[in-house]
Amino acid sequence: MKRTLMAGGLLLVMTGVAAAQDAPVIDVLKQATCGCCGGWVEAMRKAGFTLNVRNVSGEELYAAKEASGFSDDLWACHTATVAGYTVEGHVPAREISRLLEERPAGLGIATPGMPTGSPGMEYGNEREAFDVVFVNLDRGQQIYASYPGN
Repeated sequence: MKRTLMAGGLLLVMTGVAAAQDAPVIDVLKQATCGCCGGWVEAMRKAGFTLNVRNVSGEELYAAKEASGFSDDLWACHTATVAGYTVEGHVPAREISRLLEERPAGLGIATPGMPTGSPGMEYGNEREAFDVVFVNLDRGQQIYASYPGN
């Protein structure tokens, strides 16, 4: 009985490790001096994501934003990629998980600007209403999720 429980527990641990190793890594480009980008990175790590973070020049960050196919009205302070999608700005972990689960045909998702209360932009209990925008393959946009303000 004891061996069966230990083997079952080991199998669960190994399955969890395999699942974590199979999870896509989020590659993040940000500038070293941006504190709110660091806050977003920390929020994503707390949510269970593995991140590869690179501090880059403003020119390199701008080039990545242009290459994403996202219009500049969607840009924020950092740009990330995961599983072939772009994740622009302070997107909540819940929407990244949803994107990776649903795998819709598109370029990715963005939280335009830097709304107070979004991950990395927390200041007390204040929260601006904000949207997460999905960018289609033809660069059209639609609301992917909405977050209320207070």
